[in-house]
Amino acid sequence: MSFRESLESGKFLVTAEVGPGKGTDVEHLLKAADIIKDRVDAINVTDLQSSVMRLGSMAFSHLLTDMGIDPIFQMTGRDRNRLALQSDLLSAWVLGIRNVLALTGDHPTMGDHPHAKPVFDLDSVSLLEMIGKLNSGYDMAGNELKGAPEFLPGAVVNPGADNEAALDLQIMKMEKKIEAGAKFFQTQAVYDIDLFEKFIRRVEGFKVPIIGGVILLKSAGMARFMNKNVAGVFVPIPLIKEMTDTKDKVKKSVEIAARIVKRLKNLCQGVHIMALGWEKMIPAVLDQAGI
Repeated sequence: MSFRESLESGKFLVTAEVGPGKGTDVEHLLKAADIIKDRVDAINVTDLQSSVMRLGSMAFSHLLTDMGIDPIFQMTGRDRNRLALQSDLLSAWVLGIRNVLALTGDHPTMGDHPHAKPVFDLDSVSLLEMIGKLNSGYDMAGNELKGAPEFLPGAVVNPGADNEAALDLQIMKMEKKIEAGAKFFQTQAVYDIDLFEKFIRRVEGFKVPIIGGVILLKSAGMARFMNKNVAGVFVPIPLIKEMTDTKDKVKKSVEIAARIVKRLKNLCQGVHIMALGWEKMIPAVLDQAGI
């Protein structure tokens, strides 16, 4: 069953994420994907995540299709103008890629090439609108295509706003993305379930599938770093204490992730597990969560 079919069926979805590396060696990434391919509905492939130069998302997404895995091709507006974005989308379709996650992208100053010139011709909303235009058989200039794609477009939302104004802004952006054509949402990492439930209550009328993000904690230090540096992510102090006190960080990380997944099952239509190199632990997380 394709990701689109799974999404439209209403089943509880599981997606994961693989980030291409800095170089041409992909064997370890393909092995990671192979370990989880029978447990997930799709695998996201990041697009120069955190503005760090890496192997391209399209190439690795195509490798996943060769393995029988449905990729979610992440695309940012950071590095390409509308000509290149449209061309890359048509190329992705021809290569068998059917799902696109539209992102604005982090500024290059955050990455390893801080002097790179940003493009930002399109943001995530206008990128979604562009995907819809291509799906309808036309480019952004109104020229008719000879053969049109049928992408399933998705977007991201951050449910972890820590005040009403920030939450209102996220919901406003979400509404704009739905109007622009987003058919599903994947969220930033969720650790505070009560806060996530508050968000879900606010957006349940949108009737768009939401896939809750879960990042495997590797250490207490990682949790503190995210609390300080990642907007909209807050790891509660009790979870940090659990990671501090444990003698087996991998086992504890799996246990915490499984608890979060269990609670998310009753709140949204799926989970997006970001294992950050611990992809081999994803089956254990799903087993403990009863999925």
